[in-house]
This record gives sequence, C-alpha cells and structure tokens, in this order.
Amino acid sequence: MFIALSPSNPDPMYKQVTDQIKNAIAAGDLRPNDKLPSIRELAEALKISAITIKRAYLDLENEGYIYTRAGMGSFVTEINRENLRSGKLDEFRTELEKILGTGKKFGISADDVVRLIRQIQEGLK
Repeated sequence: MFIALSPSNPDPMYKQVTDQIKNAIAAGDLRPNDKLPSIRELAEALKISAITIKRAYLDLENEGYIYTRAGMGSFVTEINRENLRSGKLDEFRTELEKILGTGKKFGISADDVVRLIRQIQEGLK
C-alpha cells in the first residue's frame, strides 16, 4: 500500500492516512477482505507514531471502511459504492460552500466557479 504523508498538508497525519485509505478503497485499489498492514508495520513504513495509525484505523473502523479481527489484523469491509459516492458528494458540498463563501467576499460568483470547474475538466481530458 502506498501512502504519502506531507508535513505541508494542513490535515493531521492520521487524517491523511485515513483519507488515502478511503481513496484506495473507492478506487478499487483495496478490495473487500484485503488485509491492511499492521499498525506497527504501517507506522514504521511511514516513520510516524503507532498511535497515529491506531487513530486512523479506529476512525476507518468507526466509519465502516474496515473491520478488525483480534490476532488477525484489519481488513477492508464490503462497501456500498453508492454510500461512498453519497458521502463524497456531502464532502464536496461542504467544500463548495466554503469556496463560494470566500468567493463572495472577493466578488467571485458561482458562475465564475462553474467556469473554472469546466476549464479544469477540459484540461483533465
């Protein structure tokens, strides 16, 4: 599993780990019942505290992305793709509300933001 942590990212390390594992599950890179590295193994590989990984795994388990079997490790759960999509749409809505709020202060309209999104989308093709 490839996780890249960035000290310049404003998110705490545990959230960076959590988000990247969620993204790997959503992309299909991690499939149901795939075994995740142990807390100790991942902490050593990323050169961070095991407590940080433990927090990330606990959050993932509480959100239903993984399950843990005592003595066996942590595994990816069977995820409903529509629930993943719905959750991500909620995150997008929150971020877009922030963007539009900031834009309003600078005279940037929702239409301006939509134009930017379309320009970016064209660049990704």
